[in-house]
Amino acid sequence: MFVRSMLFRGFLIILGSALLFGGCAKKVPPVEVSDTSAQEAAAREARLKEEEAARREREAAIAERERAVVEESMRRRFAEQSKTGAGAMSGTDLMNQDVLFAFDSFTLSNEAKANLERKAAWLAENPQVKVQIEGHCDERGTTAYNLALGERRAHAAKQYLGALGINAARLSTISYGEEAPVDPRHSEDAWSRNRRDHFVITSQ
Repeated sequence: MFVRSMLFRGFLIILGSALLFGGCAKKVPPVEVSDTSAQEAAAREARLKEEEAARREREAAIAERERAVVEESMRRRFAEQSKTGAGAMSGTDLMNQDVLFAFDSFTLSNEAKANLERKAAWLAENPQVKVQIEGHCDERGTTAYNLALGERRAHAAKQYLGALGINAARLSTISYGEEAPVDPRHSEDAWSRNRRDHFVITSQ
């Protein structure tokens, strides 16, 4: 009994001491979280945005210089053709020369590219002119498919003229699919003529 009593008293002393010191312990002040890291991240993001904007501006300036160089080259080529009589045809006659395509294709052949290069030379010499490119197909295939194919054909010509230095703002596209054949017959010869891009001067 004596031992138990002593152990119980020791326990009470220890418990009292813990309560006493625990109650008197100083409160730890809250740690303030610095926002320096957030500020640095925001500044870094702003710098990246500025650098990206500057890069795009440089690329646009380079593309514009290249376009001007190509357009000037096309002007010179057209002037040389005019002197030799090769460029004597009117713009309307030149635009009426359709760009032809293979069956179920919107890939430009070498002949089609040469045709577009002649058009680009004239357009470079007449920068006020705007043109609409019509995409056409033969009668085979569904209406929806041919409308999509006609649009791809018109876009292919527009892209090539753009690569030759003609401003895209001067070029518009439309697809007629199979709805406006130049040759209404139902034959291979007619179909080959109907697979085409036609060019219409919309303003000059």
